[in-house]
Amino acid sequence: MIVVTGATGNVGRPLTRALAEAGQQVTAVSRHPAAVPDGVRHLAADLADPAGLKPALTGASALFLLLSGDLHAAGHHPADLIGEAAAAGVRRIVLLSSQGVVTRPFGPTRIAMRELEDTLRASGPEWAILRPGGFASNALWWAASVRAQGLVAAPFGDVGVPIVDPADIAAVAAACLLEDRHAGGVYELTGPEVITPRRQAAAIADALGTPVRFHELTRAEARAAMSRVMPAELADDTLDILGAPNPAELRVSPDVERVLGRAPRPFSAWAARNAAAFREGDA
Repeated sequence: MIVVTGATGNVGRPLTRALAEAGQQVTAVSRHPAAVPDGVRHLAADLADPAGLKPALTGASALFLLLSGDLHAAGHHPADLIGEAAAAGVRRIVLLSSQGVVTRPFGPTRIAMRELEDTLRASGPEWAILRPGGFASNALWWAASVRAQGLVAAPFGDVGVPIVDPADIAAVAAACLLEDRHAGGVYELTGPEVITPRRQAAAIADALGTPVRFHELTRAEARAAMSRVMPAELADDTLDILGAPNPAELRVSPDVERVLGRAPRPFSAWAARNAAAFREGDA
């Protein structure tokens, strides 16, 4: 049996579905009750309480560990989740980490994630670590304005990074959970090309078959908007990456293709698959 945490999110949902379709027994874990594919067991649990994961881990052979950013804040102990899994006899753990662990290693969240990676390596079970860059699904931040105004508003319109489709992250995670050859693997996951916010807006327009305007925000405007939904420190950190990506953050990684035997999906494919989120009346 395989346990998937964060099972209702942009990575966990397609991962849960892929494992179920592969004939695996799956326990999907999320903070709140949620619909899951037929045959999948669901457990509502808050990973802030590692002991709350124990019922899911009983009899589990593998664990996909995805942590929300708040679990790295002071007072939380995400390493205890790995200890609970090892104590329960879980034989394989796949951790969703971050590209920033190596590209910008000194932020508090990334220091905490690097420590978690080290804990995993020393924990006993087989392991694999996934380090994605920016997610294509972050474009959903624009969905409301596209539906209402046909508008994407974002900073640094002509500065891009090789964002990755969460479905590709899920596919790599499934391979690491199911295939012995990935034990000890550390995979950096990106899309196939550097793409700017302006080009993302154009791809959304193509997917919808209707015009979408692009408006470039100043850094201050973007920071004010982002600070309403995340800590100001994290907003500044994100804007540093979006505005001035370093060479490591611009690199297109071969790892998706190494694992899956195919190229990563472009942003245009993600936009076509998620067009309903941007279409008026489909929200």
